[in-house]
Amino acid sequence: MSELSAFDYAVLRVVPHVEREEFLNVGVILFCRPRAFLGVRIRLDAPRLLALAPQIDLALVQLHLDQVRAVVEGWAEAGALGQMSQSERFHWLTTPRRAAPPSRSHRCTAACATTRRPRWMISLRAKGSCKNNLNSQDVNRGLIL
Repeated sequence: MSELSAFDYAVLRVVPHVEREEFLNVGVILFCRPRAFLGVRIRLDAPRLLALAPQIDLALVQLHLDQVRAVVEGWAEAGALGQMSQSERFHWLTTPRRAAPPSRSHRCTAACATTRRPRWMISLRAKGSCKNNLNSQDVNRGLIL
């Protein structure tokens, strides 16, 4: 059995109408400093998002999500942000912005893996529930795009 390590996470959300307090969880960013791991899992459920906001520009939302992935994975397309350390990239992405309600990253303990697509990475389902050691209340908190 592998050693347990602490990791921080932030849930990615699309918030089409802040005043209606509706959002759609679209992914999660995980950071584990001891294992030198920073990863992201993104899944945009377009039909569900269109049900919340029929006028939303899906291409623009996908572009923003692709930019988050580029920063997390340190791609050249991310420019100077992609060249930052893993810790700097994680904290840059999870720092609350003035235009959106405050958001915070969370801390949990789980077995971290160094594979490209870890088995333990949280998978968000259509109904907003999740697998692994996080409950739906944890998933309902997170980063707002």
